Amino acid sequence: MRNEFILLRALIRRILPSLAMPTAVMLFAVGTFYLFGSGSTSPLKNTAAAQGVKVNGPAIDLVGGTDWLNTDNPITLADLKGRIVLLDFWTLCCINCIHTLPDLAVLEARYPGVLVVIGIHTPKFDNEKKTASVLKAILRYEIKHPVYNDAEKKLWRAYGVNQWPTLALIDPDGNFRGGAFGEGNLELVERSIKALIQEFDKKGTLKKDPINFKLLAENNASPLLFPGKVLADAKSKRLFIADSTNHRIVVTDLDGKKIAIAGSGKEGMKDGIFAEAEFSDPQGMALDGETLYVADRKNHAIRALDLKKETVKLVAGTGVKNLLGKLGTAGSAKKIALCSPWDLLIHNKLVYIAMAGHHQIWTFDPAKSHVSAYAGTGWEELKDGPLKSAMFAQPSGLATDGKRLFVADSEISAIRSVPLVGVKGNVTTIVGEGLFEFGDKNGVGKDVRLQHALGVAFLDGKLYVADTYNSKIKIIDPNKRSCDTFVGDPAQKTFDEPAGLSIAAGKMYVADTNSHRIQIVDMKSREVSTLKLQGVDPVRRGSVVSEKK
Repeated sequence: MRNEFILLRALIRRILPSLAMPTAVMLFAVGTFYLFGSGSTSPLKNTAAAQGVKVNGPAIDLVGGTDWLNTDNPITLADLKGRIVLLDFWTLCCINCIHTLPDLAVLEARYPGVLVVIGIHTPKFDNEKKTASVLKAILRYEIKHPVYNDAEKKLWRAYGVNQWPTLALIDPDGNFRGGAFGEGNLELVERSIKALIQEFDKKGTLKKDPINFKLLAENNASPLLFPGKVLADAKSKRLFIADSTNHRIVVTDLDGKKIAIAGSGKEGMKDGIFAEAEFSDPQGMALDGETLYVADRKNHAIRALDLKKETVKLVAGTGVKNLLGKLGTAGSAKKIALCSPWDLLIHNKLVYIAMAGHHQIWTFDPAKSHVSAYAGTGWEELKDGPLKSAMFAQPSGLATDGKRLFVADSEISAIRSVPLVGVKGNVTTIVGEGLFEFGDKNGVGKDVRLQHALGVAFLDGKLYVADTYNSKIKIIDPNKRSCDTFVGDPAQKTFDEPAGLSIAAGKMYVADTNSHRIQIVDMKSREVSTLKLQGVDPVRRGSVVSEKK
């Protein structure tokens, strides 16, 4: 979220200190109170007006960016006259933006030809300014509409936007009709779209014919597609790969030879035998004997794979996103909705969950089929202290030394330390300074800068961090708080936004997400090689052309 909005959050916390409300839910409240339409006093309307954009007046055209993606040609509002246009100001790192994408897909499917969604990608991190990074995000999240890289935030400023995500609605005459902040605004937006359809149908100026956009296609020879996490197990000599955008789990030996594949490759949520099961963007995994637990991210669920029987079943979550990550939430695992679980770690039979969507750490007890919010208020911020008052920002990676849980807290580019259940202590920060403090700087303590780190592993007193947006692996001493580069040279393309890593038998296995591969790092020599997958076939994918009918 933007700095301006942090001030509002701080004010609300001062006014209502007992309120434990996560950022996403607060944004939902803002969105529902400030409606589209001429009768609204939306903050977006006010800020846009300050920039010279009048409600019911001409919208600012789509200029000032660097590149158009998911379309052959640049797009102007004149090209879209007669259609309803919804601008989505987003950035690829933001969990709230990621949560908004399915809502946009629903609207596109319901109003084909009538509605055109345009993604306006406005970066937070330096790495997100790169068109190549935006392109990969479009493919990873399977975005089916044009995206404009607003790398210098010229459109962002022109529309007076100050928060991700923000939606701006433009009518078929090209007039700005207002906007909404945050996620959870599907019903609000749809009501506004229906009103515009009725208004312009009466005028006879609403276009409904198909409009085509040529979508990007990934030039990828690998059977993997944006693998998000990897888990290596030395004892059983197995490797578990979250083949995230192929919506499946690939199991091989440590040399890459296929053992099994769980998931048909079709996105969905279906239990059953491996060949028929369905996942949606699976991420982190935790192994307990012959049971593999999987963070089924987009399904907001935890799935359990029986590796002997080769079956999949739901063990936590309802399959529906829950925006409200309240303190004290606890209960039956399959009755409480989760929110974008991104990584898992098992210790003493208890599964710890990096609940990225709630900005919290949760626990899951498989024996009791019980989940609970363990650490974090749900506010998106960096704050140390007791478990119940500490704050996180999109935690996405977990590791442990047996006493502490180490967390890759991605939106604050930080590594945090959390006491395990039964261990006294507070949440502390090893490296990281806040939501808008990031970079690529080694050193000690406050001098260290990471950039949206998504993964962490522990070995022999040291932490190894997937410094994702720097495309490097860093090594951190958690006690000295010192940081150095372990391996990775962006110029040599050693990695491209690595998101997960796991160490076993003297090797580090790295989910090199944007390169669609698993890289192997020799822990002694630091030599890097690519895992050669054997017997793993790619998933057949459909047409690369989107036709709105």
